[in-house]
Amino acid sequence: MIEDKHKPEIIFRGIPASPGISIGKVFLYVKEIPTAVERIIKPDEVENEIQKLRNAVKKSEKELLKILSFAQQKIGEGKSKILEAQIMILRDQFLLESLEKRIKTELRNAEYIVSDEIGKYEKMMLMAQDDYMHERAHDVDDLKNRIIRNMQQTKLISKFEEAAIVVAHSLTPADTVIFSRNTVLGYATDRGGITSHAAILSRALKIPAVLGLGDISRRVSHGDKIIIDGYSGIVIVNPSLEQQSKYQAKKEKYLQHEAKLVQIKNLPAVTLDNHKIELSANIEFEEEIEYVQMQGSQGVGLFRSESILINKESIPTEEEQYQVYKLFAERIYPNRIIIRTFDVGGDKIAPNTIEEANPFLGWRGIRIFLDHKDLFLEQLRAILRASTRKNIAIMFPMVSTVEEIIKAKEILEIAKSQLKSKKIKFDSNIKIGAMIEVPSAAVTADTIAKEVDFLSIGTNDLTQYLLAVDRGNNVVSGLYQEFHPSVIRTIKYIIDAGHKENKWVGMCGELAGNPLATVLLVGLGLDEFSVIPTILPEIKRIIRSIKYSDAKLLASEVLNLATTDEVLKFLRSYLQKNFKDIIINNNNK
Repeated sequence: MIEDKHKPEIIFRGIPASPGISIGKVFLYVKEIPTAVERIIKPDEVENEIQKLRNAVKKSEKELLKILSFAQQKIGEGKSKILEAQIMILRDQFLLESLEKRIKTELRNAEYIVSDEIGKYEKMMLMAQDDYMHERAHDVDDLKNRIIRNMQQTKLISKFEEAAIVVAHSLTPADTVIFSRNTVLGYATDRGGITSHAAILSRALKIPAVLGLGDISRRVSHGDKIIIDGYSGIVIVNPSLEQQSKYQAKKEKYLQHEAKLVQIKNLPAVTLDNHKIELSANIEFEEEIEYVQMQGSQGVGLFRSESILINKESIPTEEEQYQVYKLFAERIYPNRIIIRTFDVGGDKIAPNTIEEANPFLGWRGIRIFLDHKDLFLEQLRAILRASTRKNIAIMFPMVSTVEEIIKAKEILEIAKSQLKSKKIKFDSNIKIGAMIEVPSAAVTADTIAKEVDFLSIGTNDLTQYLLAVDRGNNVVSGLYQEFHPSVIRTIKYIIDAGHKENKWVGMCGELAGNPLATVLLVGLGLDEFSVIPTILPEIKRIIRSIKYSDAKLLASEVLNLATTDEVLKFLRSYLQKNFKDIIINNNNK
């Protein structure tokens, strides 16, 4: 082990995107953005520019097909489909024709036209009010830069001689796969999240990754010593010898621990006194299904249907939606999949028609689709048609009043009648649920529970609305406290309200996947946990190691605590006493 005493140790905290611990040297991947200077061309240059564009597109497609082929060999066809999206864009004749037409009519150079035209698509996606579209916008940006680089005949350096941890501002799907051909030890990036393509591919490739680190790429140098912890999201640059020894021991301990978790993969999530909990996964993409099943999930507690809007200029047709929902239902069968109807901002449904000062408190979720009954009916018919195996449930997002649920149910009945009239089969007893993520819905959860088959608590939005904190605002994000007593008491109220009406209550927010909260949530009476796939085995292990009676006693004590600090101190003490080998280092402040 080597320690550089001339450089200070720096600790970063990011998003644990792919599990594992790696210790190695930094390979700093600096992606130079190609410039596309606007240039007026002469009429006799048009054909040359068009040919240059065609050659670049052809070369880009050839490069991506080569990467796709490698990915298919390494992780299988299913998980490699992420890479097909960029290839499909390159094969889009409408886009290519519009690029060539603009070169002819505007007499501008091909690089500029590509940058401007594809840049418009990118900007539209960045304007969307959801993280998923933002992630996909960066994939489109990468494709644009690839075409321009090929026109300019410049190359990126993506090879390194010795084993290293790649540090970058961001990684595209292609980057993630290309680096895996080398002896890559892990990934650490400024941006990206748990649902980014880089995260999904890192998990498939079994490469540790920590994303969303802010500015790490600007604060490290080639060859710096670095530790990444894909379990906790901690990254240490220029670690001391003590830290290196500590994490080497942790790595060995975690590998042993993971071997134990594999042994309970197919066992139920049941407490020592036989209280059963349903343990499901949150997913967005088909590529995640195999990994979810490998982790021992009992089904999908949240399928974010808005993920099918990615790279689409408009809402997919009923038939297109049906094919997606059917595929998911068949692959998850016999387990259940809960499909949440589109939870997007109004900009996606009616672009350029409305500008909102605060879109997260505006026209989104169920509110939009009650106003756009035709689009809502299309989605509901598609889901119903895919429900013939009777393993689909429907969940409505952003519910704020019971009236919204009643209206949604009326529209669902219309969709059923339309299918019946055409003699199309579907599950006539399909279960419906409501996301409880708005304070008004939490307070009236008892009334809402009367109208649905289940409730699912969305703690991410519920917490920020309860505390009046925008967690995306760095100035106040420290006030976003998911263990705040008001949040815990609200969760208890919702669970009791659901149980009073004999309805089960689940949770699909980040809190459900935090091991620090597991025993508390079991004790509060939560029936179902829907979590990110990576943490699923650890949550199951905790549930199988406790008594429900003890969890209830713990919850009653926590409910009497007055501050967030008291709650965290109490839960940490319990966890350290009873689960010393806990695989996740909690980062709650």
